[in-house]
Amino acid sequence: MHTPLWIWLAVIAFIVVMLAVDLVAHRKAHVIGVKEAAAWSAVWIAFGVGFGAIVWAVWGAEFGQQYFAGYLIEKSLAVDNVFVWAIIFAHFAVPPQFQHRVLFLGVLGALVFRGIFIAGGAVLIQNFSWILYIFAAFLLYTGFRMIRQRDEHLDPDQSKVLAAFRRLVPMTDTFHGQRLLVRKGGLVMATPLLAVLVLVETTDVVFAVDSIPAIFAVTDEVFLVFTANAFAILGLRAMYFLLADLVHRFIYLKIGLALVLMWVGVKMLLKIDVFYIPTPISLAVIAAILTVSVVASLRATRGQERSSLPTLAEPPFRVATAEEDAELEPLLRRSRRRDETGAGHLS
Repeated sequence: MHTPLWIWLAVIAFIVVMLAVDLVAHRKAHVIGVKEAAAWSAVWIAFGVGFGAIVWAVWGAEFGQQYFAGYLIEKSLAVDNVFVWAIIFAHFAVPPQFQHRVLFLGVLGALVFRGIFIAGGAVLIQNFSWILYIFAAFLLYTGFRMIRQRDEHLDPDQSKVLAAFRRLVPMTDTFHGQRLLVRKGGLVMATPLLAVLVLVETTDVVFAVDSIPAIFAVTDEVFLVFTANAFAILGLRAMYFLLADLVHRFIYLKIGLALVLMWVGVKMLLKIDVFYIPTPISLAVIAAILTVSVVASLRATRGQERSSLPTLAEPPFRVATAEEDAELEPLLRRSRRRDETGAGHLS
């Protein structure tokens, strides 16, 4: 598959433009409802599927099918990521109107980390073909572990990364709008929103460790690995606001995701020395597993309405009052000196 540099640049430019559009559209903090989330989800899915159609038309059916297999894997694993975010936001009682800013920055970081992981994985596979055995074994182990731990959930209080952050970084006990950093008493402090962002980025790195080997099992093309990841990740924010209140209904999804990881692990093992499973068969198996797990989940939980995750009786953080926000100092001292100088001229 030949992909000239200009195609890479065009795709990256499109991603940057869409991120800018999304940021402008949500520049003011507000609660994102189901209708808005559904509309944005439809937009992102249309872009992802549309790009796959372009790949199919330009480079042929085989590469088109590889892209869609990778896109489906990444999109399905992203749903599990969404559920983890819901647990984090509920645990820290993050106000709904501030959640989009965290997710936007989280997705931006995810794109960067995924790009690094993809580049690293491609280099390893190119120079050490035996690494595929490790990737395959890791996928099989991860799938088996997901089945065994399907009823276990993330406990943010047990996060070592969060514990280290709170120990090393001075932090306020109040949310100050969408700010990540504030200055109080001459000291720059992190807000709880920055701590939540750190935890969100950490969980995404963990998910990337699973998803990157999985997509390399269905395609060796770095361009397809990157674009399938990028278009799946771009819709994560909208997917969160669409599905966060339905976490309790997808009771069999984790089993489905585990089976997908185990399937692509077996596919990778067979591909090395035994037999190459055609991409259409692989795509059909992945789609069938995910469809069955979703349909079975929704049937088993029929009649259950949307329901937010339970929060702590005493949330660890609260929203700052207008008076507390007014007491904040300019984050950059240079801005403060400029203001004082300007005030002196005026007087």
